[in-house]
Amino acid sequence: MRRLDVIDRALFHQIAAAHRPFGTGSLTGRWLRRLSHAADHGMLWLGTAAVLGAVGGRPGRRAALRGVSSLLLASSAANIAAKQLTRRPRPPLGPVPQVRRLLRQPVTTSFPSGHSASAAAFATAVAIESPAAAALVAPAALAVGVSRVYTGAHHPGDVLAGFALGSALAVLTLRWWPRASHLRPAAGPPRRPAPALPEGAGLSVVVNSGSGSGALTSDGPEDTADALRALLPRADVRLCGPEDDLQALLTEAADRAAAAGGALGVCGGDGSVNLAAGLAVERNLPLAVFPGGTLNHFALDLGIHGMESTAEAVTAGRACGVDLGVAADDTERRVFLNTFSLGVYPELVRMREAFENRLGKWPALAVATARMLATAEPVTVRVGGRDRRLWLLFAGNGAYDPPGFAPTHRTGLADGLLDVRVVDGGQPLARTRLAAAFLSGTLARSRVYHSARLRALDLEALGDAERIAVDGESVPASGALRLAKAPRALTVYRPEPA
Repeated sequence: MRRLDVIDRALFHQIAAAHRPFGTGSLTGRWLRRLSHAADHGMLWLGTAAVLGAVGGRPGRRAALRGVSSLLLASSAANIAAKQLTRRPRPPLGPVPQVRRLLRQPVTTSFPSGHSASAAAFATAVAIESPAAAALVAPAALAVGVSRVYTGAHHPGDVLAGFALGSALAVLTLRWWPRASHLRPAAGPPRRPAPALPEGAGLSVVVNSGSGSGALTSDGPEDTADALRALLPRADVRLCGPEDDLQALLTEAADRAAAAGGALGVCGGDGSVNLAAGLAVERNLPLAVFPGGTLNHFALDLGIHGMESTAEAVTAGRACGVDLGVAADDTERRVFLNTFSLGVYPELVRMREAFENRLGKWPALAVATARMLATAEPVTVRVGGRDRRLWLLFAGNGAYDPPGFAPTHRTGLADGLLDVRVVDGGQPLARTRLAAAFLSGTLARSRVYHSARLRALDLEALGDAERIAVDGESVPASGALRLAKAPRALTVYRPEPA
């Protein structure tokens, strides 16, 4: 180690004395110093994440979220843990020309470089989700590392260690947050006859202006509606504005489609698609799904990545049959295309919705999550004649991947099974064990976690679980509840799998 330290210090002195390729007064030199400052407190990467989330679609949003999460892990590991253990002094500034030095010198210890760890963590995390975006981010991350040596803030070894630490922690996030498989369509739903609708003749579509940013048009719901009219000029496309009743508009659209012998269409998020699916099944209509929400889980699991692919399937009459999940309590029968849950998640959704109009969806989710972590308690439900304390009961409409409690996608939508996953709240220190298992990526092997593939599940009493969530929408529930499947109940237009 002593020999490595000597080599590292000698290399730093050579770089400090060098005038090329980054000359003291050169444009590149001034740019490196500014870049080093821009990366203070991760601000450069937080700004990059904001841009990715705004313009990168679903892969960009996932890259931004994974990047920020990895950055926080790397910054904490480098600045709080590693620096306190090593306590290596900063390099002497004597050999570094005054013009190259930072205006405000760092006062923490030197090993490893926190800036480099954050840069590498963010760039690696972005590469996991979006290699195209990483091609732009990686050079900036490398330049940040170079800038830390150029300005005299770190030895080269500090930077290399920071790069290694940040990259390793970004890869480690795969243990509890698997890579998205948004490019792989679901396999297995059987083909089903559906009317071919040339230029959309007979198709009635409702565009939900209240959905998220998933539609692949530029500026807003009006542009989305115009794009659909251009793709399918004979379709009846109507916009649901902020003051309109989405359920009523979808019902009217379903009635028009039934009278014309056509199909019902919806452009919105998973909640909007859920409403349309129930109406399509009631009237024996095929459903055309145009992704227009924030996450679009159902559309992506079907292999629908944009409005164009759905329009082609509608025109050609390509469709498949998919299962519906059913949650029936004492008063109502609800269907779900993606997921059902009870426990902390429905309450989280309710709290998010309470803040959403004031804060926006993502800030509201952050505030609701913070409150939920501080105040959440398990709910008591009766299953198999026994009362059970549960943090969460999740049921997926079809088998989700991966195993463990981070389901992200389905490779089949017509398997007749519910993917049931439970986090037990009755174990000693359940909250602490749950957090530790989640953070370590071992939740699938934890005693607080259980999973099964079932055709039905009966909850004999909901106890103090007053709300459930179906496809991300929180709704009230009471009495007994039966979860079951309606096999291949929905016909949906689907593009030809790649």
